[in-house]
Amino acid sequence: MRFMMFVRANKNIETGALPTKELVAAMGRFNAEMMKAGVLLAAEGLQPSSKGARITFSRATRSVTDGPFPDKELVSGFWMIQVKSKSEAVEWARRVPFADGEVVEIRQVSEASDFPAEVLPPEDAAREQSMREELRRKHGA
Repeated sequence: MRFMMFVRANKNIETGALPTKELVAAMGRFNAEMMKAGVLLAAEGLQPSSKGARITFSRATRSVTDGPFPDKELVSGFWMIQVKSKSEAVEWARRVPFADGEVVEIRQVSEASDFPAEVLPPEDAAREQSMREELRRKHGA
């Protein structure tokens, strides 16, 4: 099972403040531990929302709004992990070296097998799986 662990943004992150040297070192050790355990697929931090945009869809219209956005529900980084269960994902998330007030949310990634055949026919599911495998080969993920 693949899970994404999201890091919630806060005012510090949204101002572009860099993490401390100690936090960067602790995160490096945590990421190395996940790599050694064979569960880490990807890990990235995101720039503040002031450098981003949102696209809102309404029928045929696509409207673009440049950031910044309120930090209440923003994501500032993520890990993609592959584990055997939700409880294992929770255990990894509990080990993130954050201080008081930080929030990590975990969400299971949808797989083709999660969709019934009337929504995702077997030939489309096979094509999706083939595309994902090709992307993994191409990008080494």
